[in-house]
Amino acid sequence: MRGSRALAMDGALAAVVAALLSLTVLATPGAGAFDLVAVLVASASLVAWRRAPLLPLAISTPCMLVYAAHVQPGPPAAFPVLVSMYGAARAGHRLFPALAALAFLGANLASGLAGSMPEQLVLQNTTLLLGWFLAAGVAGTVSKHRQAYVEQAEQRAAEAERTREEVARRRAGEERLRIARELHDSLTHSISVIKVQAGVAVHLARKRGEDVPAALLAIQEAGGEAMRELRTTLEVLRDDQGDGGANGLDRLDDLVARARSAGLATTVTVSGARGKPPAEVDRAAYRIVQEALTNVSRHAGGAVASVRVDYGGQGLVVRVDDDGKATADAPPVPGVGLRGMRERVTALGGRLLAEPRAEGGFTVRAELPYDHAAGDSQ
Repeated sequence: MRGSRALAMDGALAAVVAALLSLTVLATPGAGAFDLVAVLVASASLVAWRRAPLLPLAISTPCMLVYAAHVQPGPPAAFPVLVSMYGAARAGHRLFPALAALAFLGANLASGLAGSMPEQLVLQNTTLLLGWFLAAGVAGTVSKHRQAYVEQAEQRAAEAERTREEVARRRAGEERLRIARELHDSLTHSISVIKVQAGVAVHLARKRGEDVPAALLAIQEAGGEAMRELRTTLEVLRDDQGDGGANGLDRLDDLVARARSAGLATTVTVSGARGKPPAEVDRAAYRIVQEALTNVSRHAGGAVASVRVDYGGQGLVVRVDDDGKATADAPPVPGVGLRGMRERVTALGGRLLAEPRAEGGFTVRAELPYDHAAGDSQ
């Protein structure tokens, strides 16, 4: 668009110069068709003054010299040469504009002195033209330096923006590593102790020939899963891309098996063409089901949970219902878990419904579109 606009402006400039000089030719006694052609060719060359600055200079200078030597129209004959000289100086050329100016001034002065024009008028015109040529050269040089300054300023601004982004990424990476170290130092030891103690208790019970309590087995399994989850979280925090090896719906059966081993009766229904959703959607769906089942175990003791996963062409829908004690009159107080679900769903451009059911119990329903997650990953 910018190139088309510049071309249109250059064409308009050439047309204006051609119209003014044509009027000068028609109003000058002794001017003929040859002079008109020279003026039109020189004016038309100005269309290229921005893209090929030396070409208009090479065309307009001889054309206007022929016209000036024939009829001696005065300073107006230098208009195309002045524009061409400005363009050449703006492009960084010095020698060719200077030679063109000297040639035009010398030829114009010689033809004026050899003609019938008063010597004083010839000198005045030459002095005026000299000032114009100097002004065109200076203006072109100043424009060149200004353009270079603007480009350098833009480059510096872009470099500063890149530097800020790099600093922000480095600080974010350092913060992730700090959090990873804190989690490792504070949680790994505690979870390991729980897992080891549960394992020792299970081993002793079996050694004595006693039945191992289901709760103790659930603690042992939960400790192992917590350790795996912690390792995955640490990998995510240490990974620059932030995707790590987090769990997805391919681990749904393991998640449900752990819930059942902890005493939560759970059913699973999967519908639709089961493909591979975007990684963000896959992880978010798993975490939502995980948190919902955890809430059922924690707040709806003795309830039965049902998990439903619907794979669609445009998105994924997960739903977890329970028949617990929650009612519309006494809804559970939203905690960190529900806020985390809502944040995950909102980040993916989806919708979350988390509320008591009319028939009793609680429902969590999350709609996770594919297109938003795919756009974020590009």
